[in-house]
Amino acid sequence: MRLLLLLFLSFSCLTVNAQTTISGTLTDVNDEVLIGASVMEIGTFNGTITDIDGNYTLTVSDGAVLKFSYIGYKSKEIAVDGDATMNVVLESGVSLGEVQVVGSRSYNRTATNSPVAIDIVDIAEIAAENGKVEINQILQYAAPSFNATKQSGSDGADHIDPASLRGLGPDQTLVLINGKRRHQSSLVNVFGTRGRGNTGTDLNAIPAAAIKRIEILRDGASAQYGSDAIAGVINIVLKDQTDGVNGSISYGAHSTNVGGDFAQGIFDSQDGWEPALFNVEGENRLDGEDRSFDGNTVKVDLNYGAKLGDNGGFVNVTTELLKRDRTLRPGFEWRKGYGSAAIEGFNFMANAAMPLGENTEVYAFGGRNFRKTDAYAFTRGSFEEGDNRAVPSLYPNGFTPHITSTITDASVSAGIKHDMANGWTVDFNNTFGKNYFHYYIEGTNNASLGAASPTSFDAGGHSLAMNTTSLNFNKYFDEALGGLNVAFGVESRTENFEIFAGEEGSYATYDENGVAINNPAVQNPAVDENGDLLSGGSQGFPGYSPANAVNEYRTNFGAFIDVELNVTDAFLVSAATRFERYSDFGNTFNAKTALRYAINDDFSVRGSVSTGFRAPSLAQVHYNLVFNNFVVGSSVRTLLASNTSTVAKAFGIEPLKQETAVNYGLGFTFSKFGLTATVDAYSIDIKDRIILTDYFDASSLNVGADAAQFFANGVDTRTQGIDIVLNYRKRFGKHGMNVGLAGNMNRLTIQDINNGDLNRYTFFSPFSEAYLKAAAPRNKFVLNLGYNISKFSANVALTRFSEVEIQDFQWVDSPATTDAEAEALEAVATDIYEAAYVFDLSVSYDITKNIRLTLGGNNLFNAYPTPQFDGWTDQGGFSDSVQMGTDGAYLFGRIGFNF
Repeated sequence: MRLLLLLFLSFSCLTVNAQTTISGTLTDVNDEVLIGASVMEIGTFNGTITDIDGNYTLTVSDGAVLKFSYIGYKSKEIAVDGDATMNVVLESGVSLGEVQVVGSRSYNRTATNSPVAIDIVDIAEIAAENGKVEINQILQYAAPSFNATKQSGSDGADHIDPASLRGLGPDQTLVLINGKRRHQSSLVNVFGTRGRGNTGTDLNAIPAAAIKRIEILRDGASAQYGSDAIAGVINIVLKDQTDGVNGSISYGAHSTNVGGDFAQGIFDSQDGWEPALFNVEGENRLDGEDRSFDGNTVKVDLNYGAKLGDNGGFVNVTTELLKRDRTLRPGFEWRKGYGSAAIEGFNFMANAAMPLGENTEVYAFGGRNFRKTDAYAFTRGSFEEGDNRAVPSLYPNGFTPHITSTITDASVSAGIKHDMANGWTVDFNNTFGKNYFHYYIEGTNNASLGAASPTSFDAGGHSLAMNTTSLNFNKYFDEALGGLNVAFGVESRTENFEIFAGEEGSYATYDENGVAINNPAVQNPAVDENGDLLSGGSQGFPGYSPANAVNEYRTNFGAFIDVELNVTDAFLVSAATRFERYSDFGNTFNAKTALRYAINDDFSVRGSVSTGFRAPSLAQVHYNLVFNNFVVGSSVRTLLASNTSTVAKAFGIEPLKQETAVNYGLGFTFSKFGLTATVDAYSIDIKDRIILTDYFDASSLNVGADAAQFFANGVDTRTQGIDIVLNYRKRFGKHGMNVGLAGNMNRLTIQDINNGDLNRYTFFSPFSEAYLKAAAPRNKFVLNLGYNISKFSANVALTRFSEVEIQDFQWVDSPATTDAEAEALEAVATDIYEAAYVFDLSVSYDITKNIRLTLGGNNLFNAYPTPQFDGWTDQGGFSDSVQMGTDGAYLFGRIGFNF
């Protein structure tokens, strides 16, 4: 790193030029000033934004080229020619390769005049300042209604973070890239994690350095975009810049100091019983090292953009290398490896467009993400301690298995866009994406094989592929009242979900002769010296067997029409309808209407109402596995039966059907004196939400498990809340400042539990209800303060998480079956995490116009969910992964370069 810095400094010293101060005003074609527009010197970090009067001042190198840009307007690049004044007029519309703002199919719509709530997140700016290296963590603190926390001891969820919008499920938010549907992950969140029973899209598979901006539509949009858009839509817009090379090198690490008298507090809570504690204050660690810092993270990214021809064509390519070591935090003797997973990953993403004449362009984008991850499972004790899952000759003191994985996400999208002579724009596109998730279990054994057992296994995995073909038409009629935009189109999608088996030893139970048991009637199972049965499969995560293997397809067809009418310059009305037909469950029809009324130039009101739906994912319909569920250190063999299985039918579980929703939104926007404010209230009713049930007794079914659970359309919910976003920007000569306050207040209530004739507590207990409700805190507020002058800038962020209430694992250890038992459990099994604050700080200095140094800390005061609890936490550690998570303070440094 020192050598790279020296090279950058040396190169930059050779490129110092004379400087000129440029000033001017940015306006649109109607002579309205553009507030907050970007003015950048191409190839440098040197830039500014316009003030409340549309004015700017910037000192640049002689011969510099300035780029003027504003969302919803065509960018301009203008060379400095010696004139100290440059007044620039931007035209509304989009440049080649640009996409529509999410929530509207009109190219004449911006986020500020949309009838629904839209957040625009400048990822490049945020990533350069706060040291967060993954998209989920960036959005966690940039968008209050977005929540994602790293999990531990949660099988696949340790490797792909579950994320949610407005406290709904990870699969109830649709993700687009450049306005085109992104494929989901093949992972189903099953054990010990938020978003249980849900699939979702892996946002961390997209490199932050490739992103121009992220648009978050906080409103139901199934009538516009189809399935999954119940909570909203996240649209990731890729970079299209053509101004050379930029990138960064960053390094950071987490403090292992949990703080306080943690260990003594645990001992005092045990009524005299003092369990062994591991990883306390960086000591007695599972890896045998005493460390003050862990989770060491290195990230290197590089972005290159170039012009293709002289008519606006471009290609932009990004690569990213990420290496993150594991963290280890306090855990009990049955959870010595509590902490976040290690990651090694490489990302590639490209975005390109090329004109074919004056009215046609071809475009393409896509990329590939490859990650290797490593997470500890629950600890297996030694045979002497009464745990026969550890082969004594292999692990005389017991062991903690590693669940490792290789995850590959690949996608490619290509299309052609043409402006017809009659004013219609036609866009034909095909997008293919696939997620591939392969488990490898290390440092483990198959106890039924005894000393002959391997210590590592290929456990198989799963994949999901999606191909979407769309044909869309769009036209703006400027002569119709204040302007009318009409869009319609069709879409066809094919999905394929697979589960593939691992090697035999990962799933099989062997007999006394070391032969896999296929006929229990004639084969005697292996036993230990006490005559107790020895468990089969790889410890930590039992592999998928050929009986679990799945290769299922489905298709769907959709058609939509979307209309926006400016009745007057002040009054906008929009409406959309969409029909879809799925090959596996039938038809669905949804509609939406929204309006916006500008009371004056500064104040507008807006509202929307819509119906929505989410089709059950192929994974929810067909996923099945036998796994080890842990209850206070003890393993319970559990069958997760597919929804189509005879076991599910025997328990009366109905075939999965679509979730349906009704969304209501009402809010206002205000903009004056440099202050912008939006306040939006919402209510979302969802019927037949798909959940993962609790555990039914399956010991008498001869299915190789003692318990069984299922996917079911189990609950009806209502989610209500308010989003608040306030922002103030001001320049005082060379001084610039910005103040932002954003918050989300959210409440989810369960209206009904659809348990039919099944026991209500066995079907969906308060323990599972708490998982559903804990997808988001009741409220979260983020205060951002920024200041810059010349080469120096500083940013401070203070995030407040409300208290979180969950139910602990005593519900699983002693399940309630009656109201009286449930009341007794709630009295002792309710854990309440107090409201908590996270403080982030970063300072940046432009060493030259091409090199920026940033130092800072996230969670600088080392906040953790408090108070910490005993061993009943669902993930076996000292607290649950709520609020800010359990990794603690993170200190970082970053060198950014731009040439």
